[in-house]
Amino acid sequence: MDLKATGAKAKKWGIRLVVGALLLFVVGFSLYTYATLSYSYSKGERVGFVQKLAQRGWMCKTHEGELAMVNIVGQQAEIFRFTVRDDAVAKKIETFAGHKVALQYEEHKGVPSSCFGDTMYYVVDVSKAE
Repeated sequence: MDLKATGAKAKKWGIRLVVGALLLFVVGFSLYTYATLSYSYSKGERVGFVQKLAQRGWMCKTHEGELAMVNIVGQQAEIFRFTVRDDAVAKKIETFAGHKVALQYEEHKGVPSSCFGDTMYYVVDVSKAE
């Protein structure tokens, strides 16, 4: 057997192995990201006044906001930071500016990148609170 032929065969297998490993990593990362964004760890509702809502991000634009929750008059407000990925929900929040709102959110743990939002609390709906 020729030494050059053996070396060329080994090089081809090495390239195939690297490409296969890279492809496996990309597919695995994509499936993990899909799973963390599709399944929520918890769901809930927070009531208060939206004091900030801004669109942020270089490539992936999300709306990041803060909700001031006051339990007792005169008490320091607790701040709930949230992310809105849907533009329609963000516009709905903006229409309730100055009013007490109830934000329905889902908590997604383990999202691998801040590209999908700065917090793990994703607001999915909003309504005016009484």
